[in-house]
Amino acid sequence: MATRILDEAKRQGATAAEVAAGDSSGLVVSVRKGELETVEFTNDRGFGITVYVGDRKGNASTSDAGPNAIRDTVRAALNIARYTEGDPCNGLADASLMARRIPDLDLHHPWDIDVPRATERAVETEAAGLAYDNRIVNSEGARVATARGCQVYGNSHGFLEAAWGTRHSTSCLMIAADANGMQPEDWYTVSRDPTDLENHVEVGREAARRAVGRLGCRPVNTGTYPVMFAAPVAAGLVSHLLSAISGRALYRRESYLLDSLGRQAASEDITLREEPHRPKGLASAGYDGDGVETRAKTFIDGGVVASYILDSYSARRLGMTTTGNAGGYFNLDVVADTRPVEELVNAMGTGLLVTNLMGQGVNLVTGDYSRGAGGVWIADGEPRHPVDEVTIAANLDDVYKGIVGCGDDIDRRGNIHTGSLLVREMTVAN
Repeated sequence: MATRILDEAKRQGATAAEVAAGDSSGLVVSVRKGELETVEFTNDRGFGITVYVGDRKGNASTSDAGPNAIRDTVRAALNIARYTEGDPCNGLADASLMARRIPDLDLHHPWDIDVPRATERAVETEAAGLAYDNRIVNSEGARVATARGCQVYGNSHGFLEAAWGTRHSTSCLMIAADANGMQPEDWYTVSRDPTDLENHVEVGREAARRAVGRLGCRPVNTGTYPVMFAAPVAAGLVSHLLSAISGRALYRRESYLLDSLGRQAASEDITLREEPHRPKGLASAGYDGDGVETRAKTFIDGGVVASYILDSYSARRLGMTTTGNAGGYFNLDVVADTRPVEELVNAMGTGLLVTNLMGQGVNLVTGDYSRGAGGVWIADGEPRHPVDEVTIAANLDDVYKGIVGCGDDIDRRGNIHTGSLLVREMTVAN
């Protein structure tokens, strides 16, 4: 199909073109209070075409892969291109950069599970959470999902590749209550291979444990304290640093890290390394969204900006070469000397362990960071009581340079892999 689409684009007058097509199917089963709530079967197919007429660009997409739809979609993209202002940075990535040897990344592991077995698994997950503690009073249910798909990318350089992959998950949300109110919490497990999923009963118990752990919240005195981001939320903190050194933010001058190559941007204890060819990795890829070969690389080396994160367009805008990151980064590891989380908590003295974040108070232009948070108050190196609805604030430059510890509790459930991160100080306010 991709070849037909590219041929049609050439026939209609495109000077270059690229196509991304996908075909996926899946099953999602949700239960609540021990009863089957929803069953969803998904089956999606479609493609998007980007055409170039000189340095003008247009794109269009459809879920219909018939010959008439291909013709009409290409025509729509070309009509957009012909009436769009040209940009000398538009165009395919250089042909010499196309991936030539695609490694086997072991991403395709279909799960032979039907609705009855998925339902049983979800019911057992929820039941484990409900039975964990008598303060668990309700549930938003449990969910089991499986999906498999094929993603195809091709362009008029002659590059054409397909990548098969699977993704499976089990999740649960529990609600705990005491005299002061209710507290919800969730947990999930996700993997390419169903045999790598966390035990589903433990998923329910962990959701319940986290919900119970939020009961009994008390206020804290406003002040400046050490703040530790638990691993599941630390990934979000790291993502802001990656966004600040990404091409789009840089060429639009919407980053506090403009012209930062070779400059210190984080603690010297922190290195950010990308491993796109990791077997079974949730974000593994042999080529990026431009067809460029992916490779292991370091973005932050000992706190110093070693490389920006660029696709072919942003690289041209900056007068640089693509880093093979069209579509983002692939399996980003926070590399540091890790320590047991209990040791980091003890080292805090008095401060806040953040387990939940709310709001979007992040300004990449100035680096200002202010978000709602919840977690556990630490006093004399020991957990004392839950905390909710406080605000944590600082400048991101100070936050990253002030990282003084990384936990050994690495969370690998997303495309950023990190343990808990201890920051020297931030403002904590009720």
